[in-house]
Amino acid sequence: MTLQIGGEAGYHLRPTDGHATGVSPYRTFTAQQWSAFRADTPLTLNREELERLRSLGDPIDMDEVRRIYLSLSRLLSAHVEATQLLFAQRAMFLNATEAVKTPFIIGVAGSVAVGKSTTARILKELLARWPSSPKVDLVTTDGFLLPNAVLEREGLMDRKGFPESYDVAAVLRFLSAIKSGERHVSAPVYSHVTYDVVPDRVVDIETPDILIFEGINVLQTRDLPSEGRIVPFVSDFFDFAIYIDADEALIRNWYVDRFMDLRLTAFTDPKSYFHRYSTLGVAEARRKAETLWETINRRNLIENILPTRPRADLILRKGTNHLVESVSLRKL
Repeated sequence: MTLQIGGEAGYHLRPTDGHATGVSPYRTFTAQQWSAFRADTPLTLNREELERLRSLGDPIDMDEVRRIYLSLSRLLSAHVEATQLLFAQRAMFLNATEAVKTPFIIGVAGSVAVGKSTTARILKELLARWPSSPKVDLVTTDGFLLPNAVLEREGLMDRKGFPESYDVAAVLRFLSAIKSGERHVSAPVYSHVTYDVVPDRVVDIETPDILIFEGINVLQTRDLPSEGRIVPFVSDFFDFAIYIDADEALIRNWYVDRFMDLRLTAFTDPKSYFHRYSTLGVAEARRKAETLWETINRRNLIENILPTRPRADLILRKGTNHLVESVSLRKL
């Protein structure tokens, strides 16, 4: 690997990272310290492109891209190069003369409303513009949700987004096919208008160099099987995992604010699953958003999403203004 992050001196670990022991598997940097690692990485996005990539309610700006995402794209590119070199060396070791290219898979996890989609889209654009011009694809786990008809039949509509609401077998088959180097792999498509998987519609992924796989539960584990049986986790297929983090109170505020914005925009579409909320008054709509947060999204965060944070290779910690305040990178 050609990129060096630097030594321990000058960078302090948060005591909470190692719980009572004060020991952490991460190096933690302030946003200012992290920005220095961009080196001479050029900024290839313009303001119009960033606006197109930005999710509703996420105030990311060009300064944030310079501070955080240029350094991150440089780090990821170094990991990609190192992994490709290791793959070539292993192929030589195994005398595999016709080795299939294995894509580098990046997982992006975190709560609803924390900014995963914006992060994933910006990384996709930045990585694709590196001098080697890699082919970068982005897939979200939304398409792998069970159809609403199935969720309703199983009594799971109020647990949509919880681990049991996904077709995990389909996720594993998809990622296995990608890692096996299959030339054409299909992923299901989700509509945020109808709030459901789109029947008979797929997106084709064709031999990417890098695949970004984004979703709230992509770092989720399960009970270990007995007798040493091989039961893979979704994250077993990742080469690098990123967790978008923030205080619970902040995420709650962002979720409610986004709901209030959607009430005046996307929810006004008569085809929207949430169209009924567009007619609510301000106070009633806010109470509804707060109820949805408390009964569904907060429970999912506490029970399923937040416990996966320590499994990430890198944690982006956001502050009150939705911008990254610190970056924690797992030690090698």
